[in-house]
Amino acid sequence: MTETQEAPPVEALGGIPREEYETYCALERQLGILFRRSRALSAEMGRAVHPELEPGAYGILVRIDEAAPARPSDLAGFFGVGKGTISRQLKVLEELGLIGREPDPLDGRAHLLDLTQEGRERLHRARTARQRRFYALLGTWPQEDVRLLGRMLERFNALGENTGPEGQGASGQR
Repeated sequence: MTETQEAPPVEALGGIPREEYETYCALERQLGILFRRSRALSAEMGRAVHPELEPGAYGILVRIDEAAPARPSDLAGFFGVGKGTISRQLKVLEELGLIGREPDPLDGRAHLLDLTQEGRERLHRARTARQRRFYALLGTWPQEDVRLLGRMLERFNALGENTGPEGQGASGQR
């Protein structure tokens, strides 16, 4: 807490022991900074792939690259958005020549998506530039610290796979 900010009364802490409250406040602040920077980086990465690419579409390209061939419904589920939202993004990616679609041989009503050669090359160039940037930022860190950061982020991200906004799992319990 800052000198001008007092800790809330115990009943307002939601069951968090007072001595741990400051730790979680600091974590919340740092995650807020990380998320803001991540959104800005996604927008920058999108522009590096194609100047007309919307910020959210960069993540879609990455996911298609990782999971190709991908069905639009699977992408919508992965990102937690509606089919209409993902369809609009995919249409733009297709118009920019970054993805292609072909009929799903197992389901004639569905389509499978993959990056075009141009999309793959542009994404690879942008990702290589990002990796160089990470190296420039973290290159002075000991490799074990970089690995630890990666493992901790992986562990943290795994928490969100089965939880809602309040940190409750499918059963509604913490």
